[in-house]
Amino acid sequence: MATGATRWARGWLRVGVLAILGATASATAQPDSDLAIGYVNPGRVSDEAPQADAARQRLEEEFAPRDEEIIALQESLRDLEDRLANQRMSLDGEAEQALRRRIVNQRRQIQRQQEIFREDFNLRRNEALGDLQQRILRVVERFAAEQGYDLVVSDGVVFASDAVNITDRIIERLERQYEQRNNNE
Repeated sequence: MATGATRWARGWLRVGVLAILGATASATAQPDSDLAIGYVNPGRVSDEAPQADAARQRLEEEFAPRDEEIIALQESLRDLEDRLANQRMSLDGEAEQALRRRIVNQRRQIQRQQEIFREDFNLRRNEALGDLQQRILRVVERFAAEQGYDLVVSDGVVFASDAVNITDRIIERLERQYEQRNNNE
């Protein structure tokens, strides 16, 4: 029967053997040539790609009319509130109550429209962001294959030297694609 200390020693022996076997396997699995590794900063690509600017512009154009409607309702509400404040002493009780009800109803309407606006905007923004991310991923994959990269990493990287950072090259490729697409339209 093995004691606790013996089991502990055997466990560490297994870990040591597995580590040696893993190191040996990875050393023998590597080809003789150097690996080509690249790093892409996805946040920077998303910020600087012209497709991101175009998507933001499309969203602004799509949602501007609804935003203007909400602003007009807010101005109308301010007018009603000013009217109540200025005419409060001259209004009879019934007229004052009616004006207060209009103000409350308009506030509710504005809140509902703002909520719907935010939900719709977030949904469309997420769709546009997903499309942009897919486009960037395809560009990175094609670039890596064309340039002979064995590995391209992005999120979770603590450090990447300029020698492996291909972010600028990816942004340049996205810019060229954007220009070509716009010239063909």
